[in-house]
Formats: sequence, C-alpha cells, structure tokens
Amino acid sequence: MTKHLYIPCDTTALSLGADQVAAAFQQAIDEQKLDVTIVRNGTRGMLWLEPLVEIETDQGRVGYSAVTPQQVDELITAGCLNGDQQHDSCIGLVEEHPYLAKQQRLTFARSGITDPISLDDYIAHDGFKGLQKAIEMSAQKIVDEVQTSGLRGRGGAAFPTGIKWQTVLNTEAEQKYIVCNADEGDSGTFADRLVMECDPYMLIEGMTISGLAVHATQGYIYLRSEYPVAFELLKTAIDRAYEAGYLGDNVLGSGKRFDLEVRLGAGAYICGEETSLLDSLEGKRGLVRAKPPLPAIIGLFGQPTVINNVLSFAAVPYILDQGGQAYADYGMGRSRGTLPMQLAGNVKQGGLVELAFGLSLRELMEDFGGGTLTGKPLKAVQVGGPLGAYMPADQWDTAIDYEAFAEIGAVLGHGGVVMFDETVDMGEQARFSMEFCKVESCGKCTPCRIGSTRGVEVIDKIRNNDNTDANWTLLEDLCETMVDGSLCAMGGMTPYPVQSVMKYFPEDLSATR
Repeated sequence: MTKHLYIPCDTTALSLGADQVAAAFQQAIDEQKLDVTIVRNGTRGMLWLEPLVEIETDQGRVGYSAVTPQQVDELITAGCLNGDQQHDSCIGLVEEHPYLAKQQRLTFARSGITDPISLDDYIAHDGFKGLQKAIEMSAQKIVDEVQTSGLRGRGGAAFPTGIKWQTVLNTEAEQKYIVCNADEGDSGTFADRLVMECDPYMLIEGMTISGLAVHATQGYIYLRSEYPVAFELLKTAIDRAYEAGYLGDNVLGSGKRFDLEVRLGAGAYICGEETSLLDSLEGKRGLVRAKPPLPAIIGLFGQPTVINNVLSFAAVPYILDQGGQAYADYGMGRSRGTLPMQLAGNVKQGGLVELAFGLSLRELMEDFGGGTLTGKPLKAVQVGGPLGAYMPADQWDTAIDYEAFAEIGAVLGHGGVVMFDETVDMGEQARFSMEFCKVESCGKCTPCRIGSTRGVEVIDKIRNNDNTDANWTLLEDLCETMVDGSLCAMGGMTPYPVQSVMKYFPEDLSATR
C-alpha cells in the first residue's frame, strides 16, 4: 500500500527550504525504491515548526518539525516513513498537537490536510457543498443566510457582509461585479495568503456563491504582487475549476454564469482601501474615492460591486453548507463566527490561530504564542496592522471582539497580532507610524499627505528635546486633525498608534535613546 508523505508548499515553508527537503526525500525514495508518494500540502499554520513533514499512518499523521535536507537520511533510518516517533524532531500525531487541538477551525479546516490544487481533495473534504446548495436557492435566500450568520468584513472595517450583499442585490444594473481584496499588506498578517496558498478553491467557491447571491457574472481577485506563490496556485486552481464546470457560463449545469480572474496589484499599501483598489483595478493610479456613492451602488467601472476581503469570502462556503445559524452559534455579542488571528513579532510560537470571538488577547499570546521568543517580558502589542493602537499590559485581558476593542480605542482589523518585548523603543514605533503613512499615502487629501510629513518632523523634535511641551501639544492637535479630516482610514487611523504611545508609553517618546 502506497504511503503518503506530506511536505508543505506555502511561502513560509518554501522560504525555510521545503522544496529542498522534498527533493531530498524524493531522491531517497527513488534510490531505495520505496512505495511512498510525496504530496505537497498547505501549512497547518504552526509556522515556527516549518518545514513540517507528515507521514500518514493508521493512527493519523505523524509530524516531524523544522526538517532540513541534511536530516532526511537519518529520518528515514529512524523509521519516519513508518511513523516511528524516535527522532528528536517528531511532534507525534499532528492533529493532537495542543496548538491545533484547542482551535475551532471553520475557515481553515482543510489547511495543511489537502493538496491545495487538487479538486478531488477539496471535494473529498466537503468542498463545493455550499455552492451546490446555493445553486438551488434564490439570490435573496443566499443573502438571508449570510445575514443570519452575522458575518462581518474580515478586512478591518467589520461591516456586516449581508447588508453589503443586500445593497448590491437591490441595485438594478445590467452588469455587477464581485471583487476580492487580496492586497494583504498589514504588518503581522498572513491569513489571506494562507487561504490562497493552502485552500484556493474555498475562495473560488465563496466568490462564486457571492456572484449567485447578487446576480453578478464577473469576479476579480486583486492580489498583492508580493505573493507570487499564491498567484501561481490561484491561476492553476481557477483553470481547473473552469475545466470541471465550477466556473464559466454554466456553473455546475445550472445555466448560471460566473467568470473569475486574478489581477496583480500595484505594490501600494493604499490599494488595500477598497475604492483605491477599484481605481487600480480599472487601470488608474490608486486614489481614494470620496464616499458616497458606495461601491455597492457605484463601484467597479461604475457598476454595483461586492468588495470583500479574502477571509470574508472564505467563510461563505461553510455558511451555505451548514447554515447561517451554525456559523452564528460561534462568537459573542455582534462578533459572530470565528476570526483567524495571526501571531507575529517577538513571539515564540508564531502562526495562525482560528477561534470563536471571545478569547482574551492575553490567552491568545500566552496559551498559543507561548510568550516572547526572547523570553523577556512583553511590553506592548499592536493588533490590526500598522494603523492599530499599541496596547499596554492592562489591556491584554480584553476579549477578542470588535466592540470590546473599540471601547478601549483599539482595533481588531485583519487579526494580526505583533508582539514586542521590553527592549522595544515605543518612541521609534510612533515615528514609524507617521513615516509609514508619509510613504504610503495616496496623496489625495491634505490631512494625510501633509499631516504625516509634519508628524515625522514633530516627533523628531520631541525626541531631540526641542521645545518638547509645545511640540507635544502640536502633535496632539495634528493627530486630531488627521483623524477628523482624512478622506479614508489611511490618514484617519495613522494617529491611533501615535496617540497610544503618547498615552501609555510617554517616557519612550519624550527621551532620545
């Protein structure tokens, strides 16, 4: 009986030598004429263990962590291909690893288990069940299920997905569009990439269901150019979906049409803002549009457009398959379902954690992250990307919930958690926030374009003890102006990390270090 050896093919594993490990195993298998087939799967999300090699056994998959090409021969000699657990790198049955066993994986249920571009694998693990049900439903019924689920945008704004879809459905037009915002640019975030590299058919299915829900026949995935692996895997998956009838002018024989293609982004952070993204997708320079009109009414090429984040679309197949209420049964308050959180920065166990809303930030960082990599005390945490506030220790018991974070002036955003130990210079982090905006601003509105430039200058003066009190007051006023006067969240949220440093870590900002 042929044994299956699983070696990840996502960007993280590749950067750590997964291709070389696979080549070394294949050479050994060929030389020894072993009945073993290598499967290139996605990652389980335990990124600190990559490349994580797994062998299929009667008990389940046994894993071997951080494998190098030089270890392959000794692993085979130690019996790894039989699932023997004598080698130091063995972590036992992967599914029983505490990091995985404590999660509630709805969106990432297949990640690390399947070959990302195998349609057979996807179908064998409940793939396209949601689409099959959606085809038998009216457009309004599909939207109703999404509204029942309580799904909110996972890209940062947390706007109710069902309301957005309802608006597009209610807007009359000959042509409507579905646009996936895959321009994942926030620091410490990689969940979108993992969806596209580890389970791309889930995104394809979610976008197709969205098309059926609002009578849209064309979809675009706007992918950041820094994701070449995701680009190739998506293109392959889309081609295979067309060949199998899951895309095209007769989706699953229903007579309904949905076409999908990938467009590479322009390498600009601002194109993660939905209206700037639409301009870029139209072939223009990515500039933020004033709202109203909303993209749901006048969006891509002036037509009604659903624009959602990768994780939002990826949640849809489960919702249609199991029902909106099954998804809503997870979570707390107005934050329903699960949120894939991403642990990064100075963390011992960096990776992806999918759990229902309600866990505290401290539990996430300690129980899953294992604390800091350096072993030094944690000083600050930034959640929600480079525009998120820096959270001090007395806020770490806050529940992971959109409203709970908003109450303390923080944001959940895309779920990225970047940890900093006691050696961090928070004054430098505040300066970086303004500098980041200065570089990445589209330049359309004055508060963002000029405010960020002046912000860097004022922070430099404060840190050089140049008329500190007056410049501190000036920085406060500048932050308020940017929050209240900027056209979009780029300028409107840049002050959040600066204000949090001023409030919780003033000693770092005042002194030159």
